Amino acid sequence: MAYSVDAANDNCYPNTTVLINKLGLKTQEALDEAEKIAVSLHSVEIEQNSSSEPLDFAYYCTLHKRLFEDLYDWAGELRTINLSKKGTHFYPTNELKSLGTSMFQRLQAAHEFCGLPHTAFVSEITEFYNDVNLLHPFREGNGRTQRLFFTLLIRRAGYCIQFADCDTDALMMATIYAAQGISDYLLNFFDKAICEISEKPSPFYDERNHARLLKSARQMEQSGGTVHSLTEENGTHQQN
Repeated sequence: MAYSVDAANDNCYPNTTVLINKLGLKTQEALDEAEKIAVSLHSVEIEQNSSSEPLDFAYYCTLHKRLFEDLYDWAGELRTINLSKKGTHFYPTNELKSLGTSMFQRLQAAHEFCGLPHTAFVSEITEFYNDVNLLHPFREGNGRTQRLFFTLLIRRAGYCIQFADCDTDALMMATIYAAQGISDYLLNFFDKAICEISEKPSPFYDERNHARLLKSARQMEQSGGTVHSLTEENGTHQQN
């Protein structure tokens, strides 16, 4: 579902709700497909090569940049317009940097929730997920960046979550309730979704799906668009 935005400056092509993008795609369907390819491939790269650097706000912005820099000039940059969605009003632009920095400093002070038993860990993740959702620091791609970040955060603490296997509608409704101060649904969601890594290995890499996405990226290039880093920057993506 599209955001409600300040109409005076929404970064879209004239008379459309399609975001201005590097590929010049002017239909939502084509842009959605390009986003899907870029995010899926870069997510695999990031998960396979996750580092030990602090998961702070700078890292969060870098994560968004890596996912969307093939499509948007502003990837990784804080939004400059106010957003709302399904009745949830996200934090205003003039508070994003200070609030984001403060939120992630608290995460570091809590040692990224490492060493906590399941119940306490789920409680911390629930509260932090709601905080980051309300921040919504980017013009687009907030949910995908957030889910990837929390996958990495949860894994680093010795737990596992597979958002792809979860009920996305239930998660969306849970975040809406949490934004209104009712966190029970979000807490229940994470209580069921988060498990010990030993209980369920994290199969984040699917070779067949990866190959399909690479084929789609090449087809896009042949049709005139290009998502440069999908097929050029990673050696495993250079095969014909």
